[in-house]
Amino acid sequence: MTAPASVRTVAPAASDTALKINHKKRKVDPTYYWMIVPVLVLFAIFSTIPALIGGFFSFTNYAGYGDWKMVGLRNFQNIFSDPEILASYAFTFFFAIVATVVVNVVALLLALGLNSKIKFKTGIRGIYFIPMVLSGLIIAYVFNYLFSNTLPGIAEALGIAPLATSILANEQWAWAAIVFVTVWQAAPGATIIYLAGLQSISEDVYEAASLDGAGPWRQLRSISLPLIAGYVVINTILGFKGYLGTYEVIVALTGGGPGTATQSVAMRIFSGFSGGDYSYQMANAIIFFIITLIISLLQLQILRRREVSL
Repeated sequence: MTAPASVRTVAPAASDTALKINHKKRKVDPTYYWMIVPVLVLFAIFSTIPALIGGFFSFTNYAGYGDWKMVGLRNFQNIFSDPEILASYAFTFFFAIVATVVVNVVALLLALGLNSKIKFKTGIRGIYFIPMVLSGLIIAYVFNYLFSNTLPGIAEALGIAPLATSILANEQWAWAAIVFVTVWQAAPGATIIYLAGLQSISEDVYEAASLDGAGPWRQLRSISLPLIAGYVVINTILGFKGYLGTYEVIVALTGGGPGTATQSVAMRIFSGFSGGDYSYQMANAIIFFIITLIISLLQLQILRRREVSL
């Protein structure tokens, strides 16, 4: 009868000792602070503080130099009635939607081809992924020359009148050139994600489907696409969010022209930093940030519903 009592009295002491040992083990290594604190400081200096300063000046008439005074919400009110600002938002969302659709269709087709049983597919994959490692600005300048000189010259020699002039000077079709260059650069990254999804599908599934009489199209529709749906969501969300902030490709190809036909929101904001329109474009930047944040939150909800992780 005495043994259980002695066990009950000793157990709490042993438990307290174990808790103290665990507490000592949980002590944060000082190296962690040496790694994280400098990063936080640099982030605050180069990102957080400038953003707060810009947010403050969005309520002023500051031109980027000289004196200024508070104007309240006047900048924000004027943005919603500015036709050029509204046109830049319309073009940005139009471009983001079209580029997202085309990039994902092209990337999926490439992934299906590179995942099939073809010769030299390893070397072909390397060739396809070259655009991914090149600078977007360099790519855009190269295509600018091609669209402005090479393509019109070839079209003129072949007697194709509509292409004899640069597409970049056409207000109705300049956006198509921007989408083409964007797809050329962005498709390899999306292809890698689709390849990862396709390679995660067991060959046994396809073999069983073949035995049941399912052809390539039926296998794609009933097996491949449903099983890589999560990868489609990831590519769509990452692509759309990235294309909303497109800048360097448009600068190198059209400079926002002809006129302002291909001017994105990012270009409009940056133009204010050197054009004496600082406070007005900072208000525009805050509105664009809020819109992007709302879209990101909606996309996050979609990811959670589909139980997909980035």
